[in-house]
Amino acid sequence: MAARDFPRFTLTSGATREGSRYTALLISQPADGGYPSYFAVYENRSFRDEASAAQAAEKALGLVLGVEDDGAPVFAEGETGFDDDADAQPES
Repeated sequence: MAARDFPRFTLTSGATREGSRYTALLISQPADGGYPSYFAVYENRSFRDEASAAQAAEKALGLVLGVEDDGAPVFAEGETGFDDDADAQPES
């Protein structure tokens, strides 16, 4: 589990079990001690083990550019966090 501080919020990476799979998530904790919010990341993917989901969440935390007023993490436009395109071969 990793954490990053932003103005008014601390984001923490984590994973949670959903049925037989795991989901990567970011927890947004207000600095004023309010209730945390939970944001699933990589929603189009699930993970077979908790360690893989936690690793993906930590990667997502590193890609956060900032935090919205409601605590939602902000990512770059079009950022998926996946390296799927890195393995693609260019067309000749």
